[in-house]
Amino acid sequence: MWFVEWIFWGSLAFMFYAYAGYLLVLVAISVFKSRPVLSGAIQPMVTFIITAYNEEARIKEKIENSLQQQYPRQRLEIVVASDCSSDRTDEIVRSYASSGVRLIRAPERKGKEAAQKLAVSQTSGEVLVFSDVATTLPVEGIANIVKPFNDPTVGCVSSVDRFVDAQGNLSGEGAYVKYEMLLRQLETKVNTLVGLSGSFFAARRSVCSPWADDLQSDFNTLLNSMKAGLRGVSDPDSIGYYKNLSNEKKEYQRKVRTVLRGIAVLMRSLPMLNPFRYGIFAWQLFSHKLCRWLVPFAMIGAGISNILLVTHSTVYGVLLLGQSLFYATAIAYAGFSWMPKNSLLRLPSFFVLVNLSILDAWMRYWRGDRVFRWEPSKR
Repeated sequence: MWFVEWIFWGSLAFMFYAYAGYLLVLVAISVFKSRPVLSGAIQPMVTFIITAYNEEARIKEKIENSLQQQYPRQRLEIVVASDCSSDRTDEIVRSYASSGVRLIRAPERKGKEAAQKLAVSQTSGEVLVFSDVATTLPVEGIANIVKPFNDPTVGCVSSVDRFVDAQGNLSGEGAYVKYEMLLRQLETKVNTLVGLSGSFFAARRSVCSPWADDLQSDFNTLLNSMKAGLRGVSDPDSIGYYKNLSNEKKEYQRKVRTVLRGIAVLMRSLPMLNPFRYGIFAWQLFSHKLCRWLVPFAMIGAGISNILLVTHSTVYGVLLLGQSLFYATAIAYAGFSWMPKNSLLRLPSFFVLVNLSILDAWMRYWRGDRVFRWEPSKR
């Protein structure tokens, strides 16, 4: 029975470390170690790459938002990388040619990263800024996100995510997003980010070559920066506004795709978990990515072992009751529309949904599934 107890308490400890322990260690390290970002008001040549697939309903708004950027036009190249769109997306983009917007169309649909690779190869900006159609930038967005490149140790820069409602007004952020933004802030202070915001990020051209057209670009760009001896940072002044997905099923599918793509990148970069070569970053990569993606298995271990231990002592009976109430709350929140949507009751449901999507992603990865074709989330 001691082995079952070891599994139970080990699973709980693992989950605590993945979500709280890593953050607490970062807080402790940040007291003694700080790597300031030497930002400056620089104006390098920038290529702004907007990736699109069948975005006829939103591409005009995105282009108009891009043309409003307060950055010298002679130092800014705006490109729309169309992943062989089959609707009016390309036609709309071409109508902005006189405004300096350039269309780069993929000859066949191969996915987001393949379209980005084509755009990277056909442009010349010193700094490449990537953005999704669904993301709205403030007018100083590009000017802000290039400032950290004044620091020669910086290879890539991530924006800060912000939610807006259907009317475009700033809405209350979820606890999970706030948590992720805090992690990025601490990681930047201590050493480097472990991931970038895929909806709005920037990188030096030197870390974008070679460009993998079958790997998640935001995560892989960060790893390329680390391989080049550079780091990734989060810039608090660079903000990307985007809408939540109202359809829970589509949100779940988006999470599965994101994790599956991330697992594919990590599995191809396992040597970066070597602390003797990559130092503190190896620990960060293990803690932020791999541990987080292994939590579903710890949840299963905690549940099964708790059931086996329930007759062992009253403590395990109480803990099993607590687990049961937690999952019952998650199911009730997801299944009953009358439950308040902005209450603390959402946390169990969100936690379970996230980890179900991670488990789903692992199963698909083991089956050999890889997400190359890209279907933008309609927000």
